[in-house]
Amino acid sequence: MQRHFVTFYSPGTIVAETTTKEIDSWNVDDAVAMARVIQERHGARPYGFRFSTRARSETDLDSKEVDRSPMYYLGGTVRTVAEVLAGTDPSESTLRSNVRINDMKRVVTCHTPWRWTRELNDDDIVLDPAWRDEGSGRRA
Repeated sequence: MQRHFVTFYSPGTIVAETTTKEIDSWNVDDAVAMARVIQERHGARPYGFRFSTRARSETDLDSKEVDRSPMYYLGGTVRTVAEVLAGTDPSESTLRSNVRINDMKRVVTCHTPWRWTRELNDDDIVLDPAWRDEGSGRRA
């Protein structure tokens, strides 16, 4: 037996708030539609989501994650390490340190409505920011 899930990530106080829902398949447009109604504490809305598939055999007591998608970001601004390090905004001094220390290549900053910046991995996908208005999960 296997089932598919989508986990939505929203800005939290220290770490991301998450909400996981079952979904029929790894359909981006369906997940984008679901993201519209997700709201976490303090009005935080999802900045992204990730699909997963869990499975178990008849002899297993619990399911195990057997597959996971890359992260899908619901819009956002992508910046290279050079752009981040060239910045002078005092509120991004910790970001500049983290980029240097963790040898990041790129970051993505989302506003949902809280500002949230994360490392952008090579396989991550940034969707067209029009998803909020049009319902489309087209890639940017």
